[in-house]
Order: sequence, then C-alpha cells, then structure tokens
Amino acid sequence: MSLDSTKADDIALVIEEAIVSGELEPGTVLRQEQLSEQFEVSRTPIREALRRLAALGLVSFVPNRGVRVRTISREELHEAFMVRAELEALATEVAAKKMTAEDLVELEEAEQHFARISKELRAREPGEARRSIMGEWVRANHAFHDVIYRVAGLPLVEQLAKSARRSFSGPAVWAPGDHSIDGLYAKNADQHRAIRQALVVGSPEGARALARDHVLGSFALLEAILEQVGGTWPQPRRSPAKLSS
Repeated sequence: MSLDSTKADDIALVIEEAIVSGELEPGTVLRQEQLSEQFEVSRTPIREALRRLAALGLVSFVPNRGVRVRTISREELHEAFMVRAELEALATEVAAKKMTAEDLVELEEAEQHFARISKELRAREPGEARRSIMGEWVRANHAFHDVIYRVAGLPLVEQLAKSARRSFSGPAVWAPGDHSIDGLYAKNADQHRAIRQALVVGSPEGARALARDHVLGSFALLEAILEQVGGTWPQPRRSPAKLSS
C-alpha cells in the first residue's frame, strides 16, 4: 500500500467521523485546497479520501460546485432505518445466543454511559448547549450497538447495517431539537436498557423484537428533530458526479 493511500485512509476516517458526529453539517462544502492545508498533504490523498467518502454515500461531487456533505430526503432516511432495523434485529438475536458474562458487563457499561449522556442532553437548553454534546451522544449510541455487532460475529450484516447507519447519523446531530422532544430521547435510552435486559436473560426472540422496534422508533425521534428544526425535508439526492483525475 502506498503512502498516499495510507494517508487517504486516515483522512477519510477523520472526515467521516466529523460528518457522523455532526461537526460537518449536511450541505457543507469541502474544498480540496483547504483540506490539503488542514492535513498538510498534497491534493492526491485528499482527492482519494473524498472518493472513498463518496463511495460510502457521505459526500457528493456537484459539477462546478465542488464536494458537499450530502443531504438526504425523508424517503431515503426511512428506507435506511427500515434496512438497519432488520439487520440490527438479526444481529441482536444472534448475539443473544453468544453473550458471555464479560460481554454483558461491557454492554451494561455502554448502556449506562449512553443513559448518562442522554440525561445530560435533556438537561441542557436548546441551541448550542445541546449541539455541543450531540457528537458524544451519537458516539455513545454507536458504542452500545457495536458491542452487539461484535458479539454476533456477522461481519457482512455489520457492514451493511453500519452503511445504513451512516445515512442518518449526521442529520441527527445537525438538529438536536428542544425540550418538547425530551420524551423521545428518554424513550431511546430506555429501549437500550430493555434490549440489554433481554440479552441478560438470554431471550433471542425478545431481543430481536426489541432491537427492531428500537431502530424504527429512532426514526420517529429523528423525524421529530428534523421537522421541528429544519421545517422542510431535503429533496432526494441525485447520483454524484465523478471527480476528475
């Protein structure tokens, strides 16, 4: 693997994290010259990193406008949630049969950490105070589910589920909402606890149903967030243009 390729991998990971955590909002223009200066590299690894992000569906190349963090329509979001719900349900069912005592301890720690972040989020006032913690909220949410993926040991299911997850991580952070939807945030954390409890008692069927309901319920949270703050949903995206060499 060439040095430029390695740099491209590292840069793509950093930008992906910024998009998923909401630090880079949908519609943000990513300029190659600025990224080159930021990462202190030539444009070659920057261009390759952006290509990789486009393959993941995180950015799009707009003719004569540059590279933008993509937006996503309500229909695309709903579809992504439906896909992830089925895959997450499958992974959780399989994990229920494999959980060790050590795995359950790790899952409990992840669940409690997410519950604390969720409680702190609800205690903050709307606006920048909430926005500043949303990246941590998303990462804590992912950490809980990632324990389940690891235990399930289904790499293709995990890959596909995380691809669907990328579709809605950024938008959720982009608009954290106000106190009127605090109940939905609390319900989201309660569902994590219910899933963990089903795994503790070793109930594959129960864990599967709870995981599926949790992901579909999360769509209601994101829908409320975006409609409250965004007002309107973006139009479905077009196929991205290729970046010239």
